[in-house]
Amino acid sequence: MDKGYYEFMVKGKPNTKAKILKVVLLILAVLTLIGALLIGNMILIVAGIAFGVGTYFASMFTDVEYEYLYLEKELSIDKVFNKERRKHVETLSLDKAQVFAPEKSSKLDNYGKVSGKVTDYSCGEENNGLKKFVMFYEGNRKILFSLDEEMIKLLKNKCPRIFSEY
Repeated sequence: MDKGYYEFMVKGKPNTKAKILKVVLLILAVLTLIGALLIGNMILIVAGIAFGVGTYFASMFTDVEYEYLYLEKELSIDKVFNKERRKHVETLSLDKAQVFAPEKSSKLDNYGKVSGKVTDYSCGEENNGLKKFVMFYEGNRKILFSLDEEMIKLLKNKCPRIFSEY
């Protein structure tokens, strides 16, 4: 595999709090607007519109995907909200990584006591041919990913020092 570039998207973990907030705001918007029509109160119309706008913004954060882009020993991560808005999250230099291995790998046993920031860019579970991997980065960060077979092969070939499939 001579490829030095690869990108793919993985659906993020479902955000249940945002989904609940979205439903509650939608119910409040509908009830407030119905009440405004029955009573004819302008304040209720404004409140109903405000709840509707809140519903729109809450719905933007219920559907999150992560885009992984590998290019010359750098892994770039973008967040895509509601298949519309993209936000660059970070770029990781694989030269600064200590280990990149499956979540239940014995290679991670030495890093189990590392306490630091945990960042989750995974789909939450292994499904659809995706495997959950852990990267320990710069000594104090644990980063979770969901990788497909092609990305696993690419990282194994390009970064054999840090990457482990077992």
